[in-house]
Amino acid sequence: MVLERRSLEGSWVEVSSGVTDQNGRVAELLGNGEGLLAASYRLTFSTGEYFQGQECFYPEVTVMFDVRDAAGHYHIPLLLSPYGYTTYRGS
Repeated sequence: MVLERRSLEGSWVEVSSGVTDQNGRVAELLGNGEGLLAASYRLTFSTGEYFQGQECFYPEVTVMFDVRDAAGHYHIPLLLSPYGYTTYRGS
């Protein structure tokens, strides 16, 4: 997955990337010590790679979200099946 932040000019800048573990989590996506800023972000999941050759309708899923409180905790799960997905702000 790739995490990007929208710059003041409107372009997207990569902040971090990672690969999910066996539990489907990326434990240290911001492992560089840099926190989130109040800004718009997008997470892009390479879901086609996840299914490893199985048929899937969505080979890539992008989730955009706004961070208003940079000190807050942001957990953004992606619930995935070969033909659908859903996401929400977790705790």
